[in-house]
Amino acid sequence: MIKRAQLQLIISRIKEKRRFMQVLAGPRQVGKTTMVLQLLTEPGIQGCYVAADDISGIGISWIELQWETARQKLKMAGTDSFVLIIDEIQKIPNWSEIVKKLWDADSRENTQLHVILLGSSRLLLQTGMTESLAGRYETMYISHWSLSEMREAFDWNADQYAWYGGFPGAASLINDERRWKNYINNSLAETSISKDILMMSRVDKPALMRRLFDLGCSYSGQMLSFNKILGQLLDAGNTTTLSHYLNLLDSAGLLGGLEKFSRDKARKRSSSPKFQVHNTAFASALNPYDFQMITENREKWGRVVESAVGAHLINNAYSQDYSLFYWRDGNYEVDFVLEHKGRIIALEVKSGHNLRTAGMVQFRKLYPDSKIMLVGKEGLPWEEFLMINPMELF
Repeated sequence: MIKRAQLQLIISRIKEKRRFMQVLAGPRQVGKTTMVLQLLTEPGIQGCYVAADDISGIGISWIELQWETARQKLKMAGTDSFVLIIDEIQKIPNWSEIVKKLWDADSRENTQLHVILLGSSRLLLQTGMTESLAGRYETMYISHWSLSEMREAFDWNADQYAWYGGFPGAASLINDERRWKNYINNSLAETSISKDILMMSRVDKPALMRRLFDLGCSYSGQMLSFNKILGQLLDAGNTTTLSHYLNLLDSAGLLGGLEKFSRDKARKRSSSPKFQVHNTAFASALNPYDFQMITENREKWGRVVESAVGAHLINNAYSQDYSLFYWRDGNYEVDFVLEHKGRIIALEVKSGHNLRTAGMVQFRKLYPDSKIMLVGKEGLPWEEFLMINPMELF
């Protein structure tokens, strides 16, 4: 049942008998490997799975060996097609060079070998693309689990999802919150930083990056200027360094920094970021409150709900075709702004009794062609919002 929609899409493409190369990118522990292993159990589909993780001294020659093995298995199977799945492909420097060479050779020989490449980071996958693969592959982003998926798999309600987030592997630990928090912090967040960022990219101040991640999780759903961030981090870094580190954290599916919405691109880039975790589990695991305590504090719970809505939006933004921002002008503010092909939606999250909507009114004056939407009290219930595809709003 892992990501069934994506799995069925790949199965249908294989059964069309036309060769394809699919790149699956997404954070750790969201079911990418489980999904492709399920793929190999489907009737009529033959293939092999290999992983480049934790293989010392690995290089592009390893890819060539695995590719040739798959070719031989295809011949021996006597089938119309065969699937080669390579996991953690971003661990191999310059992987795209040999992949392009082998793919083009199969094209000339009409070898019906399907290829699926998996990686745990969007940006870090791209760093290996030293040779253009344009026209040879498609990318599918596998995001953190949604409320509907966690509800189907574990019978969670919306409150549980808003606090514990969308990690299926951690679902069995929530009755022991201390153990759950240790798992999220050490086995997921720290592993993603150390293996998906520090080993793959140059980071001169890893301690600064970790502190930035902790601070960003604590302020998820809030705007904070880079100068204020530097003051809180007490580090000799600069705003350019912080911006770069935030981009790396975002690429690994950990923490994003939303830009301020403006039709002026230069003003977007120069804006202070609004922190947004990709999975609310990261923020909750660093929070001194537990689930029962947080739900009894109306103000703090409201921030959890807004962060959950933001996580839902940012995850879908990578798999759907829209961009996500926030907006602020003086004392006027809108929580989220969605943009798709020139169409704009201003979205405000209200989980408590504060129903002030002056920001949305002001935004509508500046952008009269926009659509405004309220999520929460007096609007679409936030629990229902987490069950829909945001693209349906356009």
